[in-house]
Amino acid sequence: MKKAIFPGSFDPITLGHEDIIRRGIPLFDEIVIAIGINAEKKYMFSLEERKRFIEETFKDEPKISVITYEGLTIDICKKINANFILRGLRNPADFEFEKAIAHTNRTLSKIETVFLLTAAKTSYISSSIVRDVLRHNGEYQLLVPEAVRVK
Repeated sequence: MKKAIFPGSFDPITLGHEDIIRRGIPLFDEIVIAIGINAEKKYMFSLEERKRFIEETFKDEPKISVITYEGLTIDICKKINANFILRGLRNPADFEFEKAIAHTNRTLSKIETVFLLTAAKTSYISSSIVRDVLRHNGEYQLLVPEAVRVK
C-alpha cells in the first residue's frame, strides 16, 4: 500500500494545497494530511478550524484523512506507516528549501519525498499571502477552498 503524508500548518489551506492533494490522489492509496503543531508559532486560525477546513474540503474523498502532530514529520510517518511525503513546489526557492528537508528525511529514514509542481493558476498562492489579504479585508475567497470562506 502506498501511503503518503502531506504535512503543513495549513493556516489556512489554500487552493494550491488543494490542487497538490487532489493531483496526488491517483498516485497513492491513501493521503494523510498532517497538520503540524508548533507551539512557538502564532496562527490566525485555531487548530480545530484548520482541521475542519481540510475535512470539509475533502469530505467526499475516501482516500484522504486528517491528523495533527507534533515533532518530526518522519516520526509521524513511521507511527502511521506512511512511506512517502508529498510536497508541492511553487518556485526555485521552494525547491531548494524542500530539497534540503527531503535529503535530511531520507538520511534519517527510508521515507521518500514526492514533489509535484503547482499548477500555474495557483503557483502564486501561499497561506501567508491569504492571511495578509484577510487582515486587510481583501477578496481572499479567490485563494482558498469554499470551506475556508469565513466572512
